[in-house]
Amino acid sequence: MKNNKTIQRLLIANRGEIAVRIMQSAQTMGIHCIALYSDADEHALHVKTADQSLYVGPSPAKDSYLKFDTIIELAKAHEVDAIHPGYGFLSENPHFAQAVLDANMIWIGPPVNAIKAMGSKSESKSIMEKAKVPLVPGYHGDNQDEAFLAEQVPNIGFPVLIKASAGGGGKGMRVVTKGDDILTAIQGAKREGLNSFGDDKLLMERYITQARHVEIQVFLDEHGNGVYLFERDCSIQRRHQKIIEEAPAPDFPTEHRQAMGEAALKAASAINYVGAGTVEFLYDPTQKDSPFYFMEMNTRLQVEHPVTEMITGQDLVAWQIKVAQGEPLPLTQNDLTIHGHAMEVRVYAEDPDNDFLPTTGTLEKITPPTTKEGRVRLDTGVQEGDAISPYYDPMISKLIVWGENREQCLQQLKTALNEYRILGITTNLGYLSRLIAINDFKQGKVNTQFIPQHEQALQPFDTLPMRYVIAAACERIVNPVQSLQNPFAHLQGFRLNAKNQTHFQLVDKQDTVYDIKASVIGKDKHATHLSISINEQILEVHAHSEHQTIRFKLNGEWQTAHIIQHRQRYFIYDAQGEAELTLYQANFNQQQEQNGNLSAPMNGTIIDVLCEADSQVKAGDALIIMEAMKMEHTIKAPCDGSVKNVFFKQGDLVNEGAALIELDEA
Repeated sequence: MKNNKTIQRLLIANRGEIAVRIMQSAQTMGIHCIALYSDADEHALHVKTADQSLYVGPSPAKDSYLKFDTIIELAKAHEVDAIHPGYGFLSENPHFAQAVLDANMIWIGPPVNAIKAMGSKSESKSIMEKAKVPLVPGYHGDNQDEAFLAEQVPNIGFPVLIKASAGGGGKGMRVVTKGDDILTAIQGAKREGLNSFGDDKLLMERYITQARHVEIQVFLDEHGNGVYLFERDCSIQRRHQKIIEEAPAPDFPTEHRQAMGEAALKAASAINYVGAGTVEFLYDPTQKDSPFYFMEMNTRLQVEHPVTEMITGQDLVAWQIKVAQGEPLPLTQNDLTIHGHAMEVRVYAEDPDNDFLPTTGTLEKITPPTTKEGRVRLDTGVQEGDAISPYYDPMISKLIVWGENREQCLQQLKTALNEYRILGITTNLGYLSRLIAINDFKQGKVNTQFIPQHEQALQPFDTLPMRYVIAAACERIVNPVQSLQNPFAHLQGFRLNAKNQTHFQLVDKQDTVYDIKASVIGKDKHATHLSISINEQILEVHAHSEHQTIRFKLNGEWQTAHIIQHRQRYFIYDAQGEAELTLYQANFNQQQEQNGNLSAPMNGTIIDVLCEADSQVKAGDALIIMEAMKMEHTIKAPCDGSVKNVFFKQGDLVNEGAALIELDEA
């Protein structure tokens, strides 16, 4: 049944970058946009962008953005015509979709039955098998007895991927390579599936180690029309989470593009799909039976949809709204062409040097890359001064770039990443720069194991290169902090009856201390001449500082770095990487009071306690499992010993640094 109703008042049942992105298209179409906000989001960018904003509940998502009964009542009270769920949260919840329709509002998403069919990975594979869409060998049946599941793994053949049937985003996934790990992996995947999706049903399939992750963007309307808007390669992943997406896929033959696109439309048609959807495939042309296999279908718009928009020139959110209003698709398959190449990277608040643990804090200073219409785009839901909280996904922004070809696109991405600066919290910006500098990535040689295969190249410096220390030292002498609150910053090292010298210490992230003594020995119109001693090594340096750029000459060679001084820290960036140095503050007679305690690595929720007071544990034993920023973290015993105290129980909220367990070493 076609609704043929013009949407005038749209409620976006999401937050952050997702909500902002939807508003950008909807407001351009003249639609009144209504946002939701929790306690943590009262002053968020999506609230400021909306035409109207409604309070939905406390900060935890389960008490606000996931309470669809409350959302429906708000929508009714404010005479909403339609609800757009965004991507994530309730976007693939069939009960929410049905509630929207029952309230006589337009659901900007696929039919409820299509969501149900694809919501279970097991059921979806059964449907695809009947539709003759190629599948990876495996088990996706109803028998979920742990012993039975364990028996299926050797029959499939190692390695095997065990994953939650209702899962997504890498949650509830385990790769098993040997028999001893089977039962532990099954139990872990079941537990994570239940905690993340309320469903512990599993499926298992052969893990194709050298496969690529290629997905097809499909769009269908209520008039029987359907198109595929080509492919995206999402092979660069870490823990099954996509990091870089690009379109079109590199080294992807035209005949495979057409075959995969037609298979994707066949998959969508098999469930009477309407709207935007993504059919994901494992792609490996070396396999004998098929070059690609159906993996899953996401019944929503994807986070990475901007790369498709960049190469096709189409606004996919606008398409969603038009289709939801009962209009036919704007273009036919023959009208669609690929123009140029696009890449997207996800910028996260996380610490790559600390096992990628999510980080929280205030975005004290943001220097975004220079955006260029059609070439550089930044999709974000935060502004300078906003806080990254532990309640939601730690993604800060999506950086999307376009070029006439892949080489030009990659150069554009490198430039944009070099320009992008975020201070106040640790991010993965430096990690992304290292990733795209790897030769195999430059040549388009990608697969889902790319990051493990290049782990060494992705590591930060073992020892900080001295050029960063020299740059920070030059900046401190040539361009001292000008602050009314810090009058001593104006001093230039004058000493009565002594050499004019400034003495300070810098410390890097590995806690290496650099003792620096510097003197100005001359100046000319081009540079200041300095004598710098770093840990007793004396250097003669010429330096010039202007507009957050330091140029210095050492041993006849000029070097350039961008440098930002923020509070007591120096952030230094050059063509080879980045570094952070802090003015050293002595910590007199302060020993760690929690020696012997195991602390929370970040704010989060205790989801399981695996030990009790007075129990004996071995090094490596799992003691507590906590969830933070949608990720599960296991706290393990660092040594053999006895548990003296357990300070929290299942369900408790904990703050970063809180002592979880007191352990007496054996």
